[in-house]
Amino acid sequence: MTAPLPSQTRQIAVPGILGGLGPMAHVQFEQRLIQRNVSRGATGDQDHPVWLLVNGTTIPNRTASLQGIGPDCVPDLVRYGQLLERAGATFLIVTCNTAHGVYDQVQAQLSIPWIHLMACTTSYIRQAHPKMQRIGVLATDGTVQCGLYNRSLSQVGLTPMGFEPQSPWQDLVMQSIYHPDWGIKTTGTQVSTQALTVLEQATSWLKTQGAEAVIAGCTELSVAFAQMPSLPLPWIDPLEVVADITLDLAWGVRSLPLRQAA
Repeated sequence: MTAPLPSQTRQIAVPGILGGLGPMAHVQFEQRLIQRNVSRGATGDQDHPVWLLVNGTTIPNRTASLQGIGPDCVPDLVRYGQLLERAGATFLIVTCNTAHGVYDQVQAQLSIPWIHLMACTTSYIRQAHPKMQRIGVLATDGTVQCGLYNRSLSQVGLTPMGFEPQSPWQDLVMQSIYHPDWGIKTTGTQVSTQALTVLEQATSWLKTQGAEAVIAGCTELSVAFAQMPSLPLPWIDPLEVVADITLDLAWGVRSLPLRQAA
């Protein structure tokens, strides 16, 4: 749901953004907030909503945490979520798909709602693309192993398609994100040609298997896909989906709590 820009005095809710997961994720999200708000009629500073940001780069790696081979990421997610809450945020956006693997543990320790990326993205697909059935997912091992998108998509009758952990394709997707020389987390604001090539090839493979669209199921992939002139499949960006919801909540077009099903 979107609506024309209301008066700045109409801001109803204050988004709290927990970013830094990875370095460019919240930057991409804020760009989408601005772009989507401009499409609603914003023309100057005062036409954009107030939001709060924590660049939570000290949060341990979420995939390693979920796999039990790294420090627990829950305490820092809670700490920064509570910091945003104390600062005045009315709801929370975490610009990391894999972090949603500990959604229940974190949400139980917050007094403000954490907007669920998978639930929102699945709802968007059902509403915006009602004829689509087979949805590809590119994501980290942590997101895949937790079944975050598989569960959410299956709950509404969609067929998720992706790669199994430790399969050759999934290893390449992980390298595109984490490789110490050319991975998206490594190369700053510009995604390497090698990472873009891997993602294009992985998307092509999903297309050959019958996928009708692909979800950028990791915020690093949202960064990468935005730099690609074309993809073999239409891509669905959870950051853009949640940017529209964030604006709707901020301006009072929607109200809390959202109906969310993870």
